[in-house]
Amino acid sequence: MNRSNTKTLSFLLALGLCTINSCKEDNKTSDTPLTEKQITFTPKTHSLDNNDNFSPDGKYLCYDTRGMVFNTNLANSKSIEKVEIATGKETVLWEPESVSGENGAPGVAAVSYHPTENKVIFIHGPLLEEVDERGYYDIRNRTGVIVSADGSGVVTKVDMRDASADGPTIFGAQRGGTHRHEFSRDGKRIGFTYDDFLQQDYDRTIGYMEPHENAPKGYTNYFTVLLKPVKKGSSKPGEIEKAYGDSWVDHKGTKRAFIGKVRAANGVDYETSLFVAEIPDTTDITTADSGDKDTYPLPPKGIKIRRLTHSTSDEGIVRGSYDGKRIAYLSNDKNGIQQVYVIPTDGSDTHENIEKRPKKVTNYKSDASNIRWHVSDDWVFSISHGKVYASTIGNLTDFGKTFLLTPEDLERGNLVAAPKGDMLAYKVNLIDKNSERVIDGAVQNEVAQIFILEINDDYLKGLLN
Repeated sequence: MNRSNTKTLSFLLALGLCTINSCKEDNKTSDTPLTEKQITFTPKTHSLDNNDNFSPDGKYLCYDTRGMVFNTNLANSKSIEKVEIATGKETVLWEPESVSGENGAPGVAAVSYHPTENKVIFIHGPLLEEVDERGYYDIRNRTGVIVSADGSGVVTKVDMRDASADGPTIFGAQRGGTHRHEFSRDGKRIGFTYDDFLQQDYDRTIGYMEPHENAPKGYTNYFTVLLKPVKKGSSKPGEIEKAYGDSWVDHKGTKRAFIGKVRAANGVDYETSLFVAEIPDTTDITTADSGDKDTYPLPPKGIKIRRLTHSTSDEGIVRGSYDGKRIAYLSNDKNGIQQVYVIPTDGSDTHENIEKRPKKVTNYKSDASNIRWHVSDDWVFSISHGKVYASTIGNLTDFGKTFLLTPEDLERGNLVAAPKGDMLAYKVNLIDKNSERVIDGAVQNEVAQIFILEINDDYLKGLLN
């Protein structure tokens, strides 16, 4: 099941660097170059998928291999892997037998490292022997699985799935599918998006789980939703029908920010706005109601949902700063272009104190995406038009100054920041004749390769001098 491939690093680009002030339209040029390196070369997908892909020591990146067989659905992703940044050595961490076709199983993808331990978590659908009973991989048919990152293939089952309609759902189990699992920075809680199987007239929501002695037998964690959404199409003004784009705000996992699809005041339209779910340390997760075939799950007692913005265009995966005091997110400017904004975690767009309201960071001419914080909390990184930028938010004097870090020759995506702040990683789709295959009925020879950009505190500080 395990194998490794060693590739020699051979791709270096010396880059010029230019600066864009987000409050002005003038451009400047810096004489300081950065080095962009391609670290994967094998003819297959290396998908980072906006997760926490760096290992705790910053020496490895984990990824999945979607889009190599039949279609781009996660159902046909073949393996979970890691690459050693210094050598380019690739190691398969988990590679189950799978079915390929319009449907597939089990589907293994969307992988993230634990923040302090040598293991990764990812989504996992039905095994081959479970397909007859459970069906093929689907967003409502998957769980979280942890595998050791040492290549031994040791697997831990995280959340139990109980979609039986014969009685109450097993306490601490889910009845659909968890996705994009994210450890809190202390490693004690796991956040995720969730899609219910038994009650499909409800849209996506968010949840969390944590190790508990009362977790379902054979599984490590107790599951709960953080929000019961209102049934699709039946909400009243101010009610949330869908929750997504979520991420931890603070180190301990007591705040999870997300985008909520909310019924507008006119009772007809929808808004997409920024929210925070408050999850106190003292929360007893076992007070959650797991529901049954006629009842949607309910969160544990003490969870509070707080609205930060009243917007029609907040989107993307929101990101909390390392100190938990600010949240970065995407929203449209007056020209309809998605820009990066930041807001204090305890703020809102209606707060009486103007310093507690959202501030626009960037002034891009095309949509921003892929927000990431630097560990200093003085910078946020983002992508616009395929290029990586750094924006300073550390002080009022320089707030919003945005610096271009990469050239214009590549289309970059899936930006990830190293935990030590010394590196960025992202994927680039490159043509590879050796990978020609039929995907979604068309011949395809693009594969996602991983690039890194080395960066450090002194370099960032020098941009402002």
